[in-house]
Amino acid sequence: MDGFSKGQRQIGNYIVSHYDKAAFMTASKLGSAVHVSESTVVRFAAELGYDGYPAMQKALQEMIRSRLTSIQRIEASNDRLSNTDLLSMVLQMDMEKIRTAIEEVSRPEFEKALDMLMDARKIYILGVRSSAFLAGYLHFYLHLLFDNVTLVTSNSAGDILEKMLRVGKGDVVLGISFPRYSQSTVKGIRFAHDRGASIIAITDSSTSPLYRVASAVLMAQSEMISFVDSLVAPFSLLNALIVAAGHRKNADVSQVFNSLEQIWDEYGVFGESDDDSV
Repeated sequence: MDGFSKGQRQIGNYIVSHYDKAAFMTASKLGSAVHVSESTVVRFAAELGYDGYPAMQKALQEMIRSRLTSIQRIEASNDRLSNTDLLSMVLQMDMEKIRTAIEEVSRPEFEKALDMLMDARKIYILGVRSSAFLAGYLHFYLHLLFDNVTLVTSNSAGDILEKMLRVGKGDVVLGISFPRYSQSTVKGIRFAHDRGASIIAITDSSTSPLYRVASAVLMAQSEMISFVDSLVAPFSLLNALIVAAGHRKNADVSQVFNSLEQIWDEYGVFGESDDDSV
């Protein structure tokens, strides 16, 4: 900070000491907090090499998301959530994340991930905590397309390693993790990688611990809304993966669902049962 002005040093010191709050402040509010003008805050961002304050703010948010506790997240979001139409705000934020995914998801990585699934000896889907819902959703559909799919979801690293005991070369492990990244998922992915399995990572950025060991990475940003992780964009990405896999296995999928429709009809899965005692 030696080259900064007095006002810029005040901003820098505040960010270092209160990063959890500063990352979600507007330039005006940050300036008020340290008793400098909004223009001083904007010049501070430019001094660091950013195109503007929003770019600096976004970078800071990305850096700290995996470190914020639930309490810090609630406190950081209080200003954003007060005196606003929460329904519109949350839906709008979800829409923005899907728009970002459309622009940023790598098409070559997407095709590579599909190729890996098609060629896999066995497919493991790993996700815990809030990502367990994503993993379960993906497993529900992929097990209709493939006969070699295993769902691995547990908050215990020991349970995860036991369920993946026989993982090895030729297998594909699809790991799903978003901030705060679960160490159970990270350990499971490292174990599979060490055993020679190929890794597909569904995560949010290149700073994710899954990114380093993955052969294919599909990135979609989650949204931090108070203590809640909004996973709309990752869900949409998984839908695309499921549909694309089904398209590649078109004949097999038609056969599977033809059999299922007969079973559903025979046992009245989606209709009223003729036997009132059942």
